[in-house]
Amino acid sequence: MTKRKKKKSNKGISNLTNTILSILKKERNKTFNYKQIAAILGVNDASSRNQIIKTLAKLTSRQEIEQVDRGKFKAIVNTEYHTGIVDMASRGSGYIVTDDFEDDVYIASNNMNKALHGDEVEFYAYKRRKRGKVEGEITSIIKRAKSEYVGTIQIHDKKNFAFVVPDGNKMYKDIFVPINKINKAEDGDKVLVSLDDWPEKADSPNGRVLKVLGKPGDHNTEIHAILAEYGLPLEFPYEVEEYANTLDTSITKEEIAKRRDMRKDLTFTIDPKDAKDFDDALSFKVLDNGLFEIGIHIADVSHYLQEDTVLDDEAYERATSVYLVDRVVPMLPEILSNGACSLRPHEEKYTFSAVFKMNDKAEIKDQWFGRTVTYSDARFAYEEAQAIIDNNPKFQLSAQAESRDLINTEIPKDVSLTGKTYKTSSDIAYATLMLDRLAKIMRRKRMSSGAISFDKVEVKFNLDKEANPVGVYFKTSKEANKLIEEFMLLANRKVGEFIGKQKKTFVYRIHDEPDDSKLASLQNVVGRFGYKLNFKDRKSVASSLNNLLKEVVGKKEQNLVDTLTIRTMSKAEYSTHNIGHYGLAFDYYSHFTSPIRRYPDVMAHRLLQHYLDGGKSANEDDYEEKCNHSSTMEYLATKAERDSIKYMQIRFMEDHKDENFVGVISGVTDWGIYVEIIENKCEGMVSVRDMKDDHYQFDEDHYALIGKNSKTMYQLGDEVVVKVKNTDLVKKHLDFTLIGKHIED
Repeated sequence: MTKRKKKKSNKGISNLTNTILSILKKERNKTFNYKQIAAILGVNDASSRNQIIKTLAKLTSRQEIEQVDRGKFKAIVNTEYHTGIVDMASRGSGYIVTDDFEDDVYIASNNMNKALHGDEVEFYAYKRRKRGKVEGEITSIIKRAKSEYVGTIQIHDKKNFAFVVPDGNKMYKDIFVPINKINKAEDGDKVLVSLDDWPEKADSPNGRVLKVLGKPGDHNTEIHAILAEYGLPLEFPYEVEEYANTLDTSITKEEIAKRRDMRKDLTFTIDPKDAKDFDDALSFKVLDNGLFEIGIHIADVSHYLQEDTVLDDEAYERATSVYLVDRVVPMLPEILSNGACSLRPHEEKYTFSAVFKMNDKAEIKDQWFGRTVTYSDARFAYEEAQAIIDNNPKFQLSAQAESRDLINTEIPKDVSLTGKTYKTSSDIAYATLMLDRLAKIMRRKRMSSGAISFDKVEVKFNLDKEANPVGVYFKTSKEANKLIEEFMLLANRKVGEFIGKQKKTFVYRIHDEPDDSKLASLQNVVGRFGYKLNFKDRKSVASSLNNLLKEVVGKKEQNLVDTLTIRTMSKAEYSTHNIGHYGLAFDYYSHFTSPIRRYPDVMAHRLLQHYLDGGKSANEDDYEEKCNHSSTMEYLATKAERDSIKYMQIRFMEDHKDENFVGVISGVTDWGIYVEIIENKCEGMVSVRDMKDDHYQFDEDHYALIGKNSKTMYQLGDEVVVKVKNTDLVKKHLDFTLIGKHIED
């Protein structure tokens, strides 16, 4: 029996006109023929092809598309497209930060088109506005910000698949993982998952588990998760450690002969008491002509870190050490960071030095840069150096007139690294006091030139053996810290200036001027506390910011004002294009003084030696790419460091759930208020939903939530009393219950 042929359907393709327009507009720079469109639609019968050909002709006659070549069609685009970076908000909507518009562009969740936080995207803007903001639609993703996420896996055994719920609230979609790609993860594990693809019609992206991090809430799991979230390494690859361990770290006569020998000059280090690597030291000598010769000696990392090796590749990829609350993830293996490149006391080391001859007015009369060999005579903690300064308050005399026998050289037991009272040498004490005096002169000059002084209080934790936080303390910068800071700034500035004036490619640390709109916003906030800023010119801005930062010291609003002031500043970064450093008021500035923990300093050392040897200017494009990478890695490391502090604050507050705390309102939004506890700087949120005594509405102009009936106002900077409501180590959320306004006794 002959089979009856199936009659081909003449049914029209649904919504064909809009579908073809959508295909062409999505790939508006490409051309398509009818066969390619048919393949995309998944049709191959004659009737469908004829419909496509007729629709293409109709759209061409309407001038909605154009035929650029025989049978090849392209969309006619009248819309102006823009590019920017996605900043996700809650519930899947977001904003695009772009230079093309004064304000961020609002993107509704249904117009995100699979874009994720941080992605570089193309979009077009509607003519309408939403809440006063321009609204737009994302048309394509130019570059994904990241492809790996940390989250908790939920395994659906019977359905043969899993989902990873990402930790961060910026990731609005769970990631689908087939059961054969869960990498032995168990239900509830915290994992690192890759985002592999996102099919056109799929609601969620597809991924696979790269690594099982452990159980949520476990200390090591959470610390490892913070590193994984930002793509930061946990340990060195085996081949990198092996390479580092085979390096010759001995000090040889042949190498010493190539260097300036400064081993006989009085040299010492001043570092934090818990420091394990010492990458800078100071030498001090009084010359016969009354000038001081001061050497700033930096570990010569580039001597060991040779280009085109696995060790250098790894250091470049890391670009920086990462300082978390309970550990350091170093840029270099320990044999270098804590060994060969650490300027430990009573050891000879290869160094790269900036040596200055200076008078007692801190005026530089001569300078020299080059490779050296040095010997550290002593190691001090900042507290020990500070004790020398505190014990000699009347030290004001010049080098020629000073009697060293009158100097108090005692280091008290409570700050001594040895745990016992001892006396240091009068030479070292004298050098410390004179360096402090010169540093203060340099600092005064810098401030009068328009530098801005940020002495923000740092939150530190006392940890027990299991890394549990048992106490909080605040780290402040005293004269000993500022002594070291000024001489490091001097070396960085003079190295940058030395090369910059030769007009050769170099790695600069640049810092642009603050944005006027951010300064205006700062004035609005600090005006509430009675402070006023002067925006007349660059010097007036710097002067009034310094006055503001000085006036708030010790006040309840200090940390809030310090934080807001820092946020008005542009972000410092690395570049071969020198624009100076606004915050330091330097025309030239580089990073030269910390090559153990920063790769840009290694690049600066290499370039400086290359030019001292008479080399030609290096390739600018190559170094600009390296600068961009270093800036990116620095940004990620900073984010990880902040997350680790936030995590530890939440752990600390877990043990204080029954206590009332006085805090300052540090942020106000339409969903609640953020409160920073005064005694420990822990910040949490009070949800407006939990403020049940009234219906509170957000007043953007006054940075306040105001009760509709009672008119009670909770405003930025107000002191309130709060209690811990909930601590979430996984999401890093700290929620407070609002007790009420703080009334002083």
